[in-house]
Amino acid sequence: MELLLETVALFCLKLAYEREGESPILREDPIMSDYEREVFGLLVRRGDIKGVQFRVAHCVDLAMEALGGTDTPLGRELYRLAVDFSYARTMAQLEEPLIALKDYLKDIQ
Repeated sequence: MELLLETVALFCLKLAYEREGESPILREDPIMSDYEREVFGLLVRRGDIKGVQFRVAHCVDLAMEALGGTDTPLGRELYRLAVDFSYARTMAQLEEPLIALKDYLKDIQ
């Protein structure tokens, strides 16, 4: 799950900050420091669902802004998927909406 969380964060930050013609954002870039696999791993081991959701929501908010918010079709779909993720109440319930978020973010890169 930690890798999946890190991937979602990476795709969000790429949408928010990566510019055409510049070097791509990578997992080891400083911008990823709060969203590394180890950080998510600690939250998952603690069972801190709210902490995981908070970190993912922050990244999704940045991506949403880059997409033009809910006024755009891409932004509306991202918002819908983020809401599904926020409704999870257990770690097991996080996985399905997290996979949907990852797949969507990957598709719109």
